[in-house]
Amino acid sequence: MKILLLCWRDTTHPQGGGSERYLEHVARYLSDRGHEVIYRTAAHTDCRRKSVRDGITFYRGGGKLGVYPRAAIMMLLGRCGIGSLKDVDVVVDTQNGIPFFGQFFSGKPTVLLTHHCHREQWPVAGKLLASLGWFLESRISPRVHRNTQVVTVSAPSKQDLISLGFPPDNITIIHNGVDPIPATLPQLEDDGRIHIVTLSRLVPHKQIEHAIDAVRGLPDNVVLDIIGSGWWEDKLRDYIGADPRITLHGQVTEDYKHALLARAAVHLMPSRKEGWGLAVVEAAQHRVPTVGYASAGGLRDSIDDGATGLLVSDPIELQAALQRLLIDDAFRAALGSAAQLKAQDYSWEETGRRFADTLEAMGEVPSLGNQMV
Repeated sequence: MKILLLCWRDTTHPQGGGSERYLEHVARYLSDRGHEVIYRTAAHTDCRRKSVRDGITFYRGGGKLGVYPRAAIMMLLGRCGIGSLKDVDVVVDTQNGIPFFGQFFSGKPTVLLTHHCHREQWPVAGKLLASLGWFLESRISPRVHRNTQVVTVSAPSKQDLISLGFPPDNITIIHNGVDPIPATLPQLEDDGRIHIVTLSRLVPHKQIEHAIDAVRGLPDNVVLDIIGSGWWEDKLRDYIGADPRITLHGQVTEDYKHALLARAAVHLMPSRKEGWGLAVVEAAQHRVPTVGYASAGGLRDSIDDGATGLLVSDPIELQAALQRLLIDDAFRAALGSAAQLKAQDYSWEETGRRFADTLEAMGEVPSLGNQMV
């Protein structure tokens, strides 16, 4: 089959994150399975408009908002037998807040992929755009996609979708996988300090400031390693100031990321919203338990509260839970061991297989032809 994947970013984008990693792992699996895979996404500085990676053909055009009309035009042309999107069999429409309405423009069987609802994230877009975005996500999308197969990544995300009006029977949960730990890791110097780690994109809704505050309230030998990049970095640097206990590592290599995770005692994930929490599982590979907010949604799936990590309600409880784990070595070790066992249940191979099965079944559905859904 020829499969079109629609997403506002890919992993080469400076603001690409876990959602894009998920889709590209699925794309790679589909390509390995013999399908032709087209990934349509936004352009960014110094990117190539067309590239081929891991058997996936990437087409980039438009910016943060322009990617949507550009993709719509290309789908309409493809529907007329013109351009790179002609003869598409199935579409995956990734709704990162706003869907591409792929089934409307392509006329092809479509799977809507959404990791979580974005109610908590919309305010950073500004009042007007936030109102429009949430209206499209919460009102228009559930109606347009009422008969569409939906894929999400956790049970809490499924419940959020149901609350917006998506039929429960149309929603399938396909969890994230996790990459294996690199064969060799850099040897980090033992500096005699207790390292806490936060692995995250640096954007407002990740609330990295809560992790900083939690560590600042503990003894001076407890330090925080922040791994990741994003447009909120300058704000975080101002917030950190000259505090020598907080290190912003930025975007690092995969092996160095795992070395930092392996050295850590606890992983903090104070995000306001998560579809799943891939960083939770990556930390768990090293027997490092995570403390995060229950209200984030997906963390209630990736963390078994009291068994593989701790779920808390607010910054005060976040710091108290961190302090408890640092005092009680046996409890922390038990959580870490259980987290490592849980992490072994997830693989990108299984994620790709389940997604491929879903799409291949969709590919057997007749095209919508000239009907406008």
